[in-house]
Amino acid sequence: MQRYHFRPYSPNQTILFPQRIDKDIAENDPVRLISSIVESLELSNFRRLYKERGRSPYDPKMLLKVVIYAYMNNIYSCRRIEKALKRDIHFIWLAGYEQPDFITINRFRNRVKDEISNVFTQLVLLLSAKGLVSLDVEYIDGTKIESKANKYTFVWRKTVEKNRAKLMEKIKVLLAQVDDAIAQDKAADEEVVSFTPETLTEIADELRQSLSEQPAPMSKEEKKTIREKKKQVAQLEKMRDKLSEYDNHLETLGERNSYSKSDPDATFMRMKEDAMNNGQTKPGYNLQIATENQFITDFGFFHNPNDTGTMTPFFESFSNRYGHFAKEVCADSGYGSEENNSFMESHEMEAYVKYNFFHKEQKRAFKNDIFRTENLYYNPEGDYFVCPMGQHMERVGVSHGKTDSGYRTESVVYRAKNCQGCPLRWGCYKKRKGNREIEVNHRLMEYKRKARERLTSERGLEHRSNRPIEPEAVFGQMKYNMHYKRFRHFGKDKVTMDFAFFAIAFDIKKMAAKVLKQGNMPTNGGQYMHPATSYMRVWGLVWSHKAENMKKAA
Repeated sequence: MQRYHFRPYSPNQTILFPQRIDKDIAENDPVRLISSIVESLELSNFRRLYKERGRSPYDPKMLLKVVIYAYMNNIYSCRRIEKALKRDIHFIWLAGYEQPDFITINRFRNRVKDEISNVFTQLVLLLSAKGLVSLDVEYIDGTKIESKANKYTFVWRKTVEKNRAKLMEKIKVLLAQVDDAIAQDKAADEEVVSFTPETLTEIADELRQSLSEQPAPMSKEEKKTIREKKKQVAQLEKMRDKLSEYDNHLETLGERNSYSKSDPDATFMRMKEDAMNNGQTKPGYNLQIATENQFITDFGFFHNPNDTGTMTPFFESFSNRYGHFAKEVCADSGYGSEENNSFMESHEMEAYVKYNFFHKEQKRAFKNDIFRTENLYYNPEGDYFVCPMGQHMERVGVSHGKTDSGYRTESVVYRAKNCQGCPLRWGCYKKRKGNREIEVNHRLMEYKRKARERLTSERGLEHRSNRPIEPEAVFGQMKYNMHYKRFRHFGKDKVTMDFAFFAIAFDIKKMAAKVLKQGNMPTNGGQYMHPATSYMRVWGLVWSHKAENMKKAA
């Protein structure tokens, strides 16, 4: 008879001398890097968020480590973090056997929403001190992320303005029907200036007062008249409330065309993730990020669905965060406007930014099209263009434009003298009557010429080859590897807080991957250390040497 021997098994055994919590954690596990980095950060501002008296709260460093590690492992729910603190040895080690509940974790995230951006800045400065990023190059791109708001809670500017105009007409008609001197005088005063909820409240109060001062009605006709007047006053108050609602909508909209009722900071945009394939707009935010070596160095949220108007304020965000503008900027054609190029040139930034038709200009069909404005000969001394038939197109006027941010553009209009009977009219000018006119923005044309020279240079080719693997790769990892496709909070401030945690976790995860890929890391003395030891010593060494500069910059 065979005998089987198994190792002793006793789930409820008692250990006299407890072992270290991190005994079963690998020496090169990224959780050790998180602990080392957070310990080296300057978190004195976190202490000001707590009261000096009362029950002792959990250590903010511990909570920060736990939340960052949760985001690194695609855990964004506070309830799931609470569960991991009881099951996962990595979370247990980070928390030191502390087990805060999901409410405490959520309160911590909301409490530090104004300070977490500073933590992200410190982390990027640590990456810069370690040589992983230089903060001299920005690869900029944007993506739209859906809000937590319901997609059917939309408010559209055009609809509000249209209904408000109809309501104003109804108010004028109602006041005209009210047989009272007060209402008639108010209606006459408001013929030029539109009504406001305050003026309608005054009219309704005065009408009610006039009705209360009248003697008691005796006949049926008098009673009927009083009832009609009270009904009109009630209608006026109802219209006043509706007008106040429309005004509140317009105030919330600001310069936007739409917003969501459940998340007023979210704007309706077209998303790439369209499950129904019907082009339906959804409430969301336009996320702009700057990357270098696939590390996130800056981020910002904007209501504008297109990328053109976000570049200038995004540059200001980078400057406020690190104290200087980047020396080189690389972006796609969505950012190649005259305003953006003017800003980059005035701040001495090398702009490797494409513009519309950049790739199309390189094709033979574009270059051989003699009718295109870009291919017409221009004489700067005489300030005229030459059409394909050799006729001069003289300057006849100037048109001005203005962007949403207030930047003024100037375009010059040129017109041919006589296009009648021209044999090339069929391909040159589509209108049957008149002479051909072209509108040229000389400043924009000069910016395009400079951009073309930079983009086709050796440095430009390098940036163009790196751009698709910089922000695009970050977006791919964010949405498909880390499943960060939709926000879980309402409001721009909480959305910014949530993504700041994500950006910190993303950069640390990238740092850990690079350390593990490189193997052992050398110290300043040339001696090699184990990755776990290098996490603790190298980062601590960098912080001690760079503390003063990084504190000032942060």
